[in-house]
Amino acid sequence: MKPLAENRKAYFDYEILEKFEAGIVLAGYEVKSIKLGRIGLTGSYVVFKDEEPYLLNAHVSPYQPQNMPKDYDPSRLRKLLLNKKEIKYLIGKSEQKGLTLIPLRMYTKGGKIKLEFGLARGRKRAGKKELLKKRDIEKEIERELKLRG
Repeated sequence: MKPLAENRKAYFDYEILEKFEAGIVLAGYEVKSIKLGRIGLTGSYVVFKDEEPYLLNAHVSPYQPQNMPKDYDPSRLRKLLLNKKEIKYLIGKSEQKGLTLIPLRMYTKGGKIKLEFGLARGRKRAGKKELLKKRDIEKEIERELKLRG
């Protein structure tokens, strides 16, 4: 499954505790646009309104701007499709202090567009620095192994 869109920044800014998959309610012109990769997940997140999950702030650029409806909002709320058991579990988890639901990637599965999102805890600035330091050390070790091997 080749991703249509990825939110790489989420892996840096957040510690992903669990991952979930959801269907998403889209209009036809949004599907065409997403399949061309014209979606931005950076800065978006999952919220609950009336015990229903929605994707907020995901920017879907118009497929054909001149043929779009006049009232089209590229960052509108988009309903996510999950079963009741998952919704109840996620509502409970998202109400815990410091936990949030962040979209990670969008892909096709069986002809349908799916969203993978994660239950995440925000990283502090020190945690981000530590992660960068760890990556640098791993790159250095890999470089040394290539030179010797």
